[in-house]
Amino acid sequence: MSHHPTPEQSALDAWLAAFASALEREDRQALASLFTEDADWRDIVAFTWDFSTAVGPEAIADRLLETNAETRASQVLPDLTRTPTSRVRRAGEEVVEGFHTFETSVGHGTGIVRLREEPDGRMLAKTLLTTLQELEGFEERRGARRPHGTAYSRTFGGQNWKDLREAERAYADRDPEVLVVGGGQAGLTIAARLRTIGVDALVIDAHERVGDVWRKRYHSLTLHNEAWVASLPYLEFPDTWPTYIPKDKLADWFEFYAEAMELNTWTSTRLVSGRYDESADQWTVELDREGTTVTMQPRHVVMATGSVSGIPSMPKLPGLDEFAGEVMHSSRYSSGAEFRGRRALVIGTGTSGHDVAQDLHALGSEVSIVQRSSTTVVSLEPSGISVYALFSQGLPLDDADLIAAGNSFPTLIKANQLLAQQMLKDDAELLERLHAVGFRTDIGEDHTGFHLKYNRRGGGYYINVGCSDLIADGEVGLIQHDQIERFTADGVRLRDGSVLPLDLVVMATGYGNQQEDVRRYFGDEVADAVGPIWGVDDGGEMRNMWRRTAQPGLWFHAGSLAACRANSKYLAVQIKAELEKIAPARRTA
Repeated sequence: MSHHPTPEQSALDAWLAAFASALEREDRQALASLFTEDADWRDIVAFTWDFSTAVGPEAIADRLLETNAETRASQVLPDLTRTPTSRVRRAGEEVVEGFHTFETSVGHGTGIVRLREEPDGRMLAKTLLTTLQELEGFEERRGARRPHGTAYSRTFGGQNWKDLREAERAYADRDPEVLVVGGGQAGLTIAARLRTIGVDALVIDAHERVGDVWRKRYHSLTLHNEAWVASLPYLEFPDTWPTYIPKDKLADWFEFYAEAMELNTWTSTRLVSGRYDESADQWTVELDREGTTVTMQPRHVVMATGSVSGIPSMPKLPGLDEFAGEVMHSSRYSSGAEFRGRRALVIGTGTSGHDVAQDLHALGSEVSIVQRSSTTVVSLEPSGISVYALFSQGLPLDDADLIAAGNSFPTLIKANQLLAQQMLKDDAELLERLHAVGFRTDIGEDHTGFHLKYNRRGGGYYINVGCSDLIADGEVGLIQHDQIERFTADGVRLRDGSVLPLDLVVMATGYGNQQEDVRRYFGDEVADAVGPIWGVDDGGEMRNMWRRTAQPGLWFHAGSLAACRANSKYLAVQIKAELEKIAPARRTA
């Protein structure tokens, strides 16, 4: 039976053939002519050994030719094993979207192309994504490449699998190649990716059990992302699971995942300090393991402790040191049960502030919330989940992750502006009710809504799971920060002279930048060289995340479960490339 490609597939095939030919001939003009005037090329590690975006046909052609001298891309072909090429809407435009594969001088690449029909009928690329998926000779050991198990399968009288696992996890005879600090979604995803490509990694976590980072959070917490968005690599959540996963269920899964993926974990273990020896290309780190000092010499350290530092931000508020009641940061809050019938004030209107206030209210406290700056508020459904609509379409998770990775920052801005306008319509009634009681809202910088606020600032928004209704109905009191004169021994005095008696103040005021963790563990010189972590840099990429930093051997991995799943692959490939001395020398600025 003959196979006739669809018109969409034919268009992609023709574009890829022209692209491969122009690249091979080093024909700058021919390359530039394949892209729309507003095109962008996002590369993840394949050509640039970085996360980077080039915008406009001339810049794209220049960057491709400059980097391809080393990359030597070949066999640029459509990937017929993935979601079929089709017409879709992306950032408000109709495009033909399809996957491609290619080989580089060091490994195997995959990406997507989005073609837009121009007024003259030509199909030109609006978006090109290229990613390095695997290194040649160090592919993921899965499927046909899975480990054989000969070391323990028929060793009667010798060590069985469990004996070998316990010995491996003990690190009595060696140091790990990579030390991963933090056992949440970031730590587990990078450890799983590294193990699957043959890298020896140890995950340390200060908590007593893997998963405690979620297990110990406040009693009522559930994820705001749907289950099918949030799976970890290699093991998707069962499709019997609830749409929104409760925190204890997720915590138990993390513990199971670490065992199922054979990850080496040490709990009740903290990083104390580390120093890098440039001549030996390795770290000397000091760990505190249940009160015992352990010294190790890993080649790489991955900080997987979250997008913010572990240092709570506690603003100095007038008179708060005189307050006789209890003051705590939201990170220490687990349940309001002990504050039933008592009076509480929550300072901050981000997600934590709203959730703590709602929990205190539900458990019988008289609670008010203090708004310090305007807040992006959206409904959970439909608005909160709309940014992940792509993942609700039944695509294979790897394909959805690649499609999402294809969005450069300019594209993300455009897409999120469209989503934010829809959110304003969908949430009009909720916002009107909030405004009526004096709650200030915004729709983010550039009118891009809450999702890019997370990328830029790590907070400043709330996805409503009920607290906005409580505020609008007056069940949770609202105080604007500039209404407060000062705290007193028994409460807070407002500028109108009234006094609000209080038993508890919860500071939902965020955390310092992760750069401060670097300062604490590795010293000022390293912290100053690396600079701020998280947030969007001038090139539209996340600062110091999943990519080389100014400090050799120091990496950062953080974000939502989806971001950790997708980006752990690229981080693992870069670390392996450095361990095997495949990565190009670092370019000094």
